[in-house]
This record gives sequence, structure tokens and C-alpha cells, in this order.
Amino acid sequence: MTDELKKFVFDAAPVRGELVRLEATWQEILRRRRYPAPVSTLLGEMMAAAALLSANLKFNGALVMQLHGDGPVRMLVVECNSDMSMRATAKIAEDAEIADDATLASMVNVHGRGRFAITLDPHDKLPGQQPYQGIVPLSDETGPLSNMTEVLEQYMQASEQLDTRLWLAADNKVASGMLLQRLPSYGGTMEGRPDREPARVGETGQPLHKDVQKQDLDTWERVCQLGNTLRREELLEASIDTLIKRLYWEEMEAAGIRMFEPLAPHFRCSCSRLRVGAMLRTLGQPEIESILEERGKVEIDCEFCGQHYSFDAVDCAQLFAQETVAQAVQGASGQRH
Repeated sequence: MTDELKKFVFDAAPVRGELVRLEATWQEILRRRRYPAPVSTLLGEMMAAAALLSANLKFNGALVMQLHGDGPVRMLVVECNSDMSMRATAKIAEDAEIADDATLASMVNVHGRGRFAITLDPHDKLPGQQPYQGIVPLSDETGPLSNMTEVLEQYMQASEQLDTRLWLAADNKVASGMLLQRLPSYGGTMEGRPDREPARVGETGQPLHKDVQKQDLDTWERVCQLGNTLRREELLEASIDTLIKRLYWEEMEAAGIRMFEPLAPHFRCSCSRLRVGAMLRTLGQPEIESILEERGKVEIDCEFCGQHYSFDAVDCAQLFAQETVAQAVQGASGQRH
């Protein structure tokens, strides 16, 4: 099984594309968690989308994609880091019954209060820097959005103000997707965001002529029309190279597509005993002692990978002893200054 993501650009216009195929990564997630088929499909589509969006970001950090709402599926979360390591999980209400033909609306947006969010969380934050987060509702003026593609396209239009088209598919073996994005032909600023490319201008530095703008739009519409011929079965079964050749063979023959070195998405969970211990300290010593009195130990399972962590009374005492020592050292350091 080969997991890869390939990026390409069209020379005829400022249009970029990506294709991703997740096999081992996706199956590793399904091996650790069992979900009803509609939940699995939705989570797999989010996995493919997160990889596609993350590949365009030029920063050291994590893209976290979340669906949360008021249906039987409380939340779906996918995380993709700048090294293309990925993890994902879904939270389902206890005793929830999810039909085989359940839709996005019936799973997450039953009463119209569902939300979709993307958080960009840098690993090397500057002092006081907060993660960037964009949120959109799972409904628009026409009613509830029907699938993950619609949600993401609405998000990209509202957040990035870039024309973006997505095709996503997932089953119990593969999560796959394609992204096309039309970049600005001219004008506008691109400050303050992780992935911004220079505005397209002529040799004199002036905005491009309207004829060029029309050519750019024609190219965009053509590549999207060809993308619309892509069937779900093709996304799930064909390799990335095969899909590009089937869709854009004319552009390839004319040397009108530039391909980049593939990226390698892979599964990795960032949980650790150290991180779990830090989380337990935030609960406070009285709360931890109450759990110990009731159960004899504190047990935590990672929601992403299922790793089990157990802390007995001695372990918990050490957690808070370490915190006390750290506070004492910090206080002594402050007194010296």
C-alpha cells in the first residue's frame, strides 16, 4: 500500500491541483476504531480533504479539521501536521443508531446547529500568538449542506476567498480526493496567512489585461468540467498518475502541466504518557484524589489511537510533586531577580 499526495499546476492559467490517496494511513485509523459505515465514509473524506488543504500550507504546525453538531455524531476530528503525519477520531452518542443511508445532516446537523471549523496551530508559536481558526455553519441560505464537499467549498470561499473545487471519496479501504484551486490573476493582498502566493501581474508590474483574465477563467472552467467527469469509483480504485492522465491528458501532451515530487502522508498519534500526565494536572489534585478514592487508579484511553494509560496513587502523587517542585523553582528564581 502506497500513500501519496501529488501537487500539479497548469501553465495556461493560475490554477493548481492536488490528488491524494490514503490506504495504509486510513486503514490504520479504522483498525483502531470501529465506526458505522456512514461515519467512516465522512471521516475518510475529511482525512483526504485535510491532507489536500495541509499540503498548501507553508508553516510548521498542524491543521485541525472539526465537524461538531447536535446529532448522534457529536464530533469528527482530523489532524494533519506539516510533515503529513495524520490522525483522526469520531465521537458518537451512546446508544446512537445510525442508518446505513445516514446523511451529513442526519448525523451532525439535526437541528441546524452544526458547525465546521479549521484551526491552524503553529508548533513554534511566538509569545502571545494564538492559533488561527475559521468557522462556518453546516447550512446556507438554501438549507443544510448535503455533503463534505459542499461544506469545504463554502469554507474556502468564505475564509480564503479562493475558488476551490473538491472531489472526495472513502470506503473501508481507501480515502481519496482531488482539489482544484483558482489563484488570483491580479490585485489583492495576501498578508497574514500561512500560504499566500504573489499576485499575478504583467512584466510592467501592472494588472493583466482583461483578455488574459478571460483566458484564465476559461482554463479554470475547463479543468473543473473535466474534474466533474471524475466518478467516485475512479477515485477509490485508480492510482493518482492514472487519474491525472485520464482527466488532463491533453494538457500533459502539450507539456501544460508541471508535476511536483509526491508527499507521503502517514499515520502518527502525538499522545504520550507525559502529555496525559500534564492533562491530569490541569484537573487539579482534589479531583484526581476523588477518582483514586472511587476507582483506585486513573485510566485514560487516547481518543485518536486507543492507547491505554493508567496512573495509580503513586503515579498521581508524583505528578503533583513534580508540579510543586517546578513552582518552587520558579518562585526562587523570581526572588533572585
